[in-house]
Amino acid sequence: MEFKVNCGIWGAMFGVPGIVAENFLKLATGGQIKVLLYLLRYSGKMCSLDEISSNTGVGPDEVEEAILFWQQANVLSPQNSPDTLQVRPLMSNPQPPEVTAEPVQNISSAVPDHKSNYSSSEIAAIMKDSQDIRELFKISEGILGTLKNGQMNSIIWMYDHLGLKKEVIITLLTYCASIEKTNTAYFEKVAADWAENDINSMAAAQEEIERLSASRDYIAGIMKCFEMTRRPTSKQAEFIQQWKNAGFDLELIHYAYEKTIEQINKLSFDYINKILVSWNDSGFRTAKDVKAAETNFRKKKKNSSSGNGNGDSDIEEYKSVINKFLY
Repeated sequence: MEFKVNCGIWGAMFGVPGIVAENFLKLATGGQIKVLLYLLRYSGKMCSLDEISSNTGVGPDEVEEAILFWQQANVLSPQNSPDTLQVRPLMSNPQPPEVTAEPVQNISSAVPDHKSNYSSSEIAAIMKDSQDIRELFKISEGILGTLKNGQMNSIIWMYDHLGLKKEVIITLLTYCASIEKTNTAYFEKVAADWAENDINSMAAAQEEIERLSASRDYIAGIMKCFEMTRRPTSKQAEFIQQWKNAGFDLELIHYAYEKTIEQINKLSFDYINKILVSWNDSGFRTAKDVKAAETNFRKKKKNSSSGNGNGDSDIEEYKSVINKFLY
């Protein structure tokens, strides 16, 4: 199904920065999108939080958090006054702000093995001295809920020690929340991986999230194929990654699983892997290829050995041709 925008029906139009469509359609909440659209529609107009709230149906506190979110994402540039807020959109492809932190490529050797464990009073002092940390905490609360001391320490560690940009940290936390992985150990591991691999821009972060999402979808597909009720072990995950890297589709893997159950009546990743490697070496790239080879082999044997009583040997030969692995 295809869709076409008919601008004539709507009349006046207004622009939406390209970075929003490219990077935030999956990450931003519905409330954040509503607030952004309202502000873009009335670009340059002085708007109070209450006015934005009443016209979008988003609560005033959520409006404020949404505005901070889009500021950190470099989509909006604010000008504050005591009672009102004027928000001016940046360019459609804004450049990241200058970062004074040490470049990430030089961080891996300097990153401590553990983060500092600041007390509540120390965190309060850091917040007082750093607007960036205050804004990060404010937006993070909208993503994670009320922040605990450990989460605050993690955010400070990501920003100060890993040198990740504010918008990258926000993107990382938003992704973790979207997959319901909000414990500090998980997003610290992701943050350390991003710093190690120089993932420190919106484009790089979005590309990595797409890669992680594809990997999660592939694993979920494998679990469904194998009727698994628990997550794969580390060894099983290695096999799954090998299959993904080799480009094995889920239909082929499921067929290899069916062959495994027929032969040994249990799930064995090692056995399935031998079948897949054998099929790949034989030039079979899809389940359709394998089934076609099976059909052709049976027809050939039927024509060449009809009435010879070699059923058992035919079956063994069939196995050796199609599977080609040790039993």
